[in-house]
Amino acid sequence: MALDELKAAVPDFAKDLKLNLGSVIGNSELPQQQLWGTVLACAIASRSPKVLRELEPEAKANLSAEAYTAAKSAAAIMAMNNVFYRTRHLLSDPEYGTLRAGLRMNVIGKPGVEKVDFELWSLAVSAINGCGQCLDSHEQVLRKAGVDRETIQEAVKIASVIQAVGVTLEAEAVLAE
Repeated sequence: MALDELKAAVPDFAKDLKLNLGSVIGNSELPQQQLWGTVLACAIASRSPKVLRELEPEAKANLSAEAYTAAKSAAAIMAMNNVFYRTRHLLSDPEYGTLRAGLRMNVIGKPGVEKVDFELWSLAVSAINGCGQCLDSHEQVLRKAGVDRETIQEAVKIASVIQAVGVTLEAEAVLAE
């Protein structure tokens, strides 16, 4: 199992990450599609080749072809949106918020999976990318759809652990050179 290999790669000084990785994925109460779509989208967003290589095969095995593509689409569109909307939010001139974005985001309207799943994946990627405006937007959509805070928090926990594991492994690879 690739998850075991990934956990084994985490150094001893980051034992908490190793334990959390097993917990947030292995003990998740999310339905399989939500879980593995979140894992895949976050592995992509982590920008860690090792994390993506280890987690992608299991995600692919646990997702339909449509969900697999949609999770990758969530990571892709949020890579763009998180930069765009975070920048508009951080600029002190509020006029930028009134300008038309003019960016194509069709996948958000037609993701190929249940909208709730795509929104959850988008929220998790937004947590990694640090876009408060996107986090608020996706959280509101999820809450209006009846998703509870515990489910939302679970996706954020997955995002935080995958990101931390990726940062740790990439730092160790650089230090080993």
